[in-house]
Amino acid sequence: MSVDQEIPALAVRGLTKRFDRPAVDGLDLTVRPGEFYALLGPNGAGKTTTLRMVAGLLRPDAGSVSVLGVDALKNPVGAKQIMAWVSDEPMIYDKLTPLEYLEFVAGLWGCDPAMSEPAARTLLASLGLAGHLDERCEGFSKGMRQKVALAGALVHDPRLIILDEPLTGLDAVSARHVKGLLQERVRDGGTVIMTTHILEVAERMADRIGVIAGGKLIAEGTLDELRQWNGESHTSLEETFLALVDSDAVAA
Repeated sequence: MSVDQEIPALAVRGLTKRFDRPAVDGLDLTVRPGEFYALLGPNGAGKTTTLRMVAGLLRPDAGSVSVLGVDALKNPVGAKQIMAWVSDEPMIYDKLTPLEYLEFVAGLWGCDPAMSEPAARTLLASLGLAGHLDERCEGFSKGMRQKVALAGALVHDPRLIILDEPLTGLDAVSARHVKGLLQERVRDGGTVIMTTHILEVAERMADRIGVIAGGKLIAEGTLDELRQWNGESHTSLEETFLALVDSDAVAA
């Protein structure tokens, strides 16, 4: 079956959310299965609001969200069972050790302990936490807590992984662990959607890039396609991104 015939990992149509102004404004977005997709935009563009609606943490005013064919608005539990959400602020239980936390999360998902415990150990080891399995999380740095939160989000083996600024607060070694784990998930057929202000990361890792401004998708494609969109063939992602955002601001 070709990619075009497959059910999208994420299909958003007409997604709208308004606070004192439109935060997300009739957004249409499709992410393919097995894709690493970076969603970029200036502060206040609507990136986090979009992802929070996709993850079921915020109810849209209008529009639809489909996760691998599951209507996330009509069947939020079913959608959450096949996806993961990781925010830029790690939220874990400080009094638990990393292994206890992952066992707790796996239990909430109804995972078989015989399968989830080895998976938890493997996840934590892949993130460089093998030497901290039995230490309480309350003494961890933000970067270590972020890695525990990521491992907890992945312990039920989600097919769609949504990350909001996952590299915030990570040192170079920790960031490398996280990037390696995400790339491995994509190689295994999973889908990753990530926001980041570190444009070099998006440039190196993303299969496709979406640029959002004013709650709307203003450009989308591979880096080469975005360069063509902008009329420049040899610019960096940073230069292309700034030109696209500036052009949209002028048009508005």
